Amino acid sequence: MKKTLRIGTRDSELALWQANRVKEGLESLEYQAEIVPVKSHGDLVLDKPLYEMGITGIFTKALDIAMIRGEIDIAVHSMKDVPTALPRGIVQGAVLKRADASDLLIHKGDLAFLDEAGTVATGSLRRRAQWLHRYPEHSVENLRGNINTRMRKLQNSSWNGAIFAAAGLERISPFEGTDIDPGNRITLDWMVPAPAQGAMLAVAMEHDDYGRQALDRLNHRDTEICTHVERQFLRVLEGGCTAPIGAKACLENDDIVFNGILLSPDGKRKHSVQKRAPLKQYTVLGEQCALEILKNGGKETLEHIRQYQDQRPGTTASS
Repeated sequence: MKKTLRIGTRDSELALWQANRVKEGLESLEYQAEIVPVKSHGDLVLDKPLYEMGITGIFTKALDIAMIRGEIDIAVHSMKDVPTALPRGIVQGAVLKRADASDLLIHKGDLAFLDEAGTVATGSLRRRAQWLHRYPEHSVENLRGNINTRMRKLQNSSWNGAIFAAAGLERISPFEGTDIDPGNRITLDWMVPAPAQGAMLAVAMEHDDYGRQALDRLNHRDTEICTHVERQFLRVLEGGCTAPIGAKACLENDDIVFNGILLSPDGKRKHSVQKRAPLKQYTVLGEQCALEILKNGGKETLEHIRQYQDQRPGTTASS
């Protein structure tokens, strides 16, 4: 018996774009689907960086609750926002083919600041730490909100630039209404992205065979493998999705190539690992790389991160 699959999503432009790609994919397979927008707490509180809010999975909790209550059948997320442990009863249904996982610097046309004092903006602790590691004389300001809001804040500020995910800028066009040239961008190929950045995740209830079978037909196996390695690396480091941890896995022929990084929030401490392994080892590669980081000084840096978070009002060591 066919039923209409209710797809839950945040109501930002980017989130709706993602949910509609899942809807289109399901409809192309002759399933019936509809979009159900759900407001998240992360969309409502815009005056604090995520790492100061003390909540893991802030953009996913509202959808988790709606799913458990039976208000939606499927939830669609930016995979990098999803905690490594899903709530009981909710399971991974499909990882869609990944878009560009890079970080981009959007600037105002003058790059002289890269060689002198400058100011960039980001709400990501990972981006902040990597930028300060490379440009220790710079200032990094907090920048929150959806992509359109952040672009307007950049235009109306004295900042030299701001850092965005390339995938988000591919999916929507936030330059409209600003005087920032869309060409004023630099791919930060030296910056390691967040685990699963650029990938979309659709989840369903474990007992919902119909929804799970539908999503399984949308799954992109190569992206699923790479994001598994990246998220396993994150899970073992116990960093949560707001810690200064980056990870990127790529498939090259019959191998998987991994690059992982852990930094202190101020960017002064940096631990990195690069490995190439046979593809059949992907189930353990992320853990092996994380353990190598921990063995080579990462434990001390993680303790430093916890102390940093404990000093901020309303945060917890696990944020």
